[in-house]
Amino acid sequence: MSAARDAALMARALELARQGMATTHPNPRVGCVIVRDDEVVGEGYHVRAGEPHAERLALAQAGDRARGATAYVTLEPCCHTGRTPPCTEALLTAGVARVVAAMEDPDARVRGRGFAMLRAAGVTVDVGLMKDEAARLNRGFLSRTVRARPFVIAKAGISLDGRTALASGESRWITGPEARADVQRLRAVVGAVMTGAGTVRQDDPRLTVHAGTPRQPLRVVVSSRPAIPPAARILARDAGLLVLTVADGPDGDVLRGAGAEVVAVGGTPGRVDLAAGLAALAARGINDVLVEAGPTLMASLLAARLIDELRLYIAPTLLGNGRPLADFALSTLSSAYAWRYDEVRSIGRDLRLILTPET
Repeated sequence: MSAARDAALMARALELARQGMATTHPNPRVGCVIVRDDEVVGEGYHVRAGEPHAERLALAQAGDRARGATAYVTLEPCCHTGRTPPCTEALLTAGVARVVAAMEDPDARVRGRGFAMLRAAGVTVDVGLMKDEAARLNRGFLSRTVRARPFVIAKAGISLDGRTALASGESRWITGPEARADVQRLRAVVGAVMTGAGTVRQDDPRLTVHAGTPRQPLRVVVSSRPAIPPAARILARDAGLLVLTVADGPDGDVLRGAGAEVVAVGGTPGRVDLAAGLAALAARGINDVLVEAGPTLMASLLAARLIDELRLYIAPTLLGNGRPLADFALSTLSSAYAWRYDEVRSIGRDLRLILTPET
């Protein structure tokens, strides 16, 4: 098989994997293509946890034609029994002769063992083709597995002068319908959406995805004490709610009665330990978190260097003396938070900027 053909088939496997963007949590997004005599004989992608993995679906489609074939898979095949049997075993039983994988699985239960088992049985294994694309597809899973915390995306709709609301707090709507629809798509593929108690009181958000999504993200509220107004829309039971707080207490019992989960992660008076909070989310299988919060929580996340990606939707308006993106002060220009532009594009009348921290 030529290098160009290998690349085209791996690109197809990645395309299949993306079909599980909104449904695989907490598992990684994986696609598989099986080819024999330069003909695609089987395809599959992992849809959701507990259901067959991509390799098994592709093998089922290929049937006997998998013998002597090449399997293109976006992540190292698993070699342990969880809710489904190991995929390495299925590939060996089917008689696959070659496996081309984009990257190694960092999960300690796999981490190269799947490749070793295949090679020990005489299967040719090539690793690394389109690794960067595969890693980006599963950056949340990789973050949770390697760093024991979710990948954190901070999002805000802002004016040209960097305001997220008027001084009165009015903010609906700074950005246009296309930008808001883009945020809905982003909410649909993350594991959790996080905000602060101040935003709950000021804006009364629901933080859900509009009807039609196969899964609602977990809503997370960061609150130094577990208190949320009883009429807050975020207490609606149409999606899960978790409150991260410093210490539990009677207010926590009230929230539990409203259907919320309350987790005390420590911190200082008036300030939740955000790193511990993110670790608690990772322990619950949350791969990625979308932060839609006010200036206090944004500033705390910036100060703790916990934001992995910043998404700004910039409207062509000026709001003057309004609410800032983040409430912090710097004493020197050299201490400024530096970011790199990864993408700038138009979304309707607005601009969408995707930025990552300068290393």
